[in-house]
Amino acid sequence: MAYVKTYLKREIVIDSIVTIHYFEYTSDFIFHGESHDFWEFLYVDRGSVSVTAGDNQVLLNSGDIIFHKPNEFHAFKSAGKSSLNLVACSFVSFSPAIQFFANKSFTLDEKERNLISLIINEARQTFRTPMHIPFVEQVLLKSETPFASQQLILLYMELFLITCRRIHSASSTHKSIPKQQLTAGSHNARETLFNQIVSYMETHICDQLTVQSICDAFSISRSTLHTVFYDRKGCGPMEYFNEMKIDKAKELIRNGIMNFTEIAYFLSFSSLPYFSKRFKKATGMSPLEYASSVKGMADALRKSAPAQETSSGKYRLPNT
Repeated sequence: MAYVKTYLKREIVIDSIVTIHYFEYTSDFIFHGESHDFWEFLYVDRGSVSVTAGDNQVLLNSGDIIFHKPNEFHAFKSAGKSSLNLVACSFVSFSPAIQFFANKSFTLDEKERNLISLIINEARQTFRTPMHIPFVEQVLLKSETPFASQQLILLYMELFLITCRRIHSASSTHKSIPKQQLTAGSHNARETLFNQIVSYMETHICDQLTVQSICDAFSISRSTLHTVFYDRKGCGPMEYFNEMKIDKAKELIRNGIMNFTEIAYFLSFSSLPYFSKRFKKATGMSPLEYASSVKGMADALRKSAPAQETSSGKYRLPNT
């Protein structure tokens, strides 16, 4: 019996990594821009940024990503009052399929965010160049790294790009909104308004916002506000804002800096029992049960990977 080899096509191949960064910036940070002859993507892990990409202006919120093609000028600045956590990865690829990402930005789902976490995790174990230092021209390797860690970075990057291509090829459109296209009532105008309101909510996460206070801040009607949120998220603005508060509460519980009473006060819940009731309704667990589950997972991870760095709190994994 004569066996015949089947050579499988590799659609996206990463030839080399230029930089992998995880930045934590203050709320007033401005990057004045650059261009270079390789690909780069910028993922917003926390906060909001206004990005210049060629001739376009793009507003990105937490969970959004933008790709910069080779030789495209790009710059960004903070678009809110909260600090910024950003992932920036630059790489070289000559695969024709990579052109899909030119002029693209979109929101990542949990699967895609997990892949970015894997890239960052592996990079921390592989590179001795600090990941938070900007303007690095070459990342340096550690003398001792886990087996095949360099290859895993390439594989995770390729898997991430392939996953993005599959998920976003049908419906993805560039979120860039040239100013001349911002006409009242257009789809792009509504999307811009939604992003601005979400950024406003993030800034006022500790306050007790109301529908009327948001309408007053943006000079819009209550019907317009509800239409924008139901079109984009399938829920009302206050329901969405309350979900943001619970996400923030989970983050604070994971950080372990505040107790439950302090978190309830910080996020302007009327009382600890009310906070606990809202938290359990949203998550299915009380704050204490959630804190215990997070501690249990952290302990399990430490036991299963004792050789890994313990300072990985520099980046935020997808919401638990």
